[in-house]
Amino acid sequence: MSQLSYFTEEGLKKLKDELHQLKTHERLDISKQIAEARDKGDLSENAEYDAAKEAQGLLELKISKLEEIVSNARLIDESTLDLSKVLILSKVKIKNLANGAIMTYTLVAQNEADLKANKISVDSPIGKGLLGKKAGEVADIVVPSGTMKFEVLEISR
Repeated sequence: MSQLSYFTEEGLKKLKDELHQLKTHERLDISKQIAEARDKGDLSENAEYDAAKEAQGLLELKISKLEEIVSNARLIDESTLDLSKVLILSKVKIKNLANGAIMTYTLVAQNEADLKANKISVDSPIGKGLLGKKAGEVADIVVPSGTMKFEVLEISR
């Protein structure tokens, strides 16, 4: 049974664009490589042909996985999100109670997480620990190095 994945409109478009790129350009490139290698003669001793066929298999596997993700994708309607508690797509300002550091993250689906853009996965330890918390609450989050305490300062969209 396939697992549903939740995406923002931007995240789903990015995924569909990647799938289109693989299906149109990458498939064509590999087909050309196979044809060129085939033209070089005996296929039983042709390393280029073997490499191109292996690359084709890996590409088809990747395309298949992306098609499955897209077919099970669900868009998140940001306008219906409850801003009273931390949910997926919430922009949350938190304070690390151990060192006083204040950080702002947006909680996103796992496949849209990007720490450089301050987007953390709802499946990460911090993401899981913040889900359902309200402004002013403290989240005890178990991370590999121990337990951290974060105060939820603000929730927005």
